[in-house]
Amino acid sequence: MGAQVGVGGERGVLEVGDGVHAYVQPEGGWCLNNAGIISHRGSSALVDTVATEERARELRRAALRVAGRAPRALVNTHFHGDHTYGNFLFPEALTIGHERTRVMVQAAGLHMAGLWPDVCWGDIEVRPPELTFRDRTTLHVGDVRAELIHIGPAAHTTDDTVVWLPDQGVLFTGDLVMNGVTPFCVMGSVAGSLRALERLRGLGATTVVPGHGPVGGPEVFDANEGYLRWVQGLAREGVAAGVSPLELARATDLGPYAELLDTERLLPNLHRGYAEAQGRLPEGSPLDVGALFAEMTAYHGRPLECHA
Repeated sequence: MGAQVGVGGERGVLEVGDGVHAYVQPEGGWCLNNAGIISHRGSSALVDTVATEERARELRRAALRVAGRAPRALVNTHFHGDHTYGNFLFPEALTIGHERTRVMVQAAGLHMAGLWPDVCWGDIEVRPPELTFRDRTTLHVGDVRAELIHIGPAAHTTDDTVVWLPDQGVLFTGDLVMNGVTPFCVMGSVAGSLRALERLRGLGATTVVPGHGPVGGPEVFDANEGYLRWVQGLAREGVAAGVSPLELARATDLGPYAELLDTERLLPNLHRGYAEAQGRLPEGSPLDVGALFAEMTAYHGRPLECHA
């Protein structure tokens, strides 16, 4: 249950549908996200960018190889820097996102880069979405129809968008879904993530491009659901026992989830789970991310690894 499912080990530009490619970065841990390239009849678009200037330049080269020209549109699935920091290297593209994505990109700035000061981020220019929507909209890339759907109100974040290509059966989930990588819902909701997964199942995708990790099929929904329900149960037990999330995390056998990358995310996920179990905060209410990163380091026993 905790291992990768789907196309394990494949990386780079993978054709996942007619005119549709996944851009997969190994191994999918902190800040090593996936993107998408859609190209048809002389039009092209991107789904997300990547974290550093160097990696964004490589993504641009890949997009040009696939499409023969620069993308005219760029969709951000949410505000996190690994999905948006490379926006500025695609000046020809109209950048599209949920209305909260624009607000959150502007508010966050380069905060994520500050969490790992030793990473060579490059000369990043923060560029938020220029065209925003509230619930859903449709992007046409040649004859490829891409449905942009806000999945909310809170799941991975509060501004999650998926890109659904119904004719190809391909779903770009952003970080609502991980494959072989620990889910992370500290900025959203455990319960909301479970509701989001149920909604994604209803789309009927045959190919799922997760935010991190290998391309898979709808079985990745089951793997993510299993982990989140486990966290939910742990949080209820921890609240009932009166122990802190850090104490509970240290005493917990990860079982099959020990195989996932970034297992330290259990700690912030438990913090969110505790808040929900106690009814203390509305879903998606901000938690202290800096303090939680310090706790993850303490739990892990070493600094968090980011290979962006």
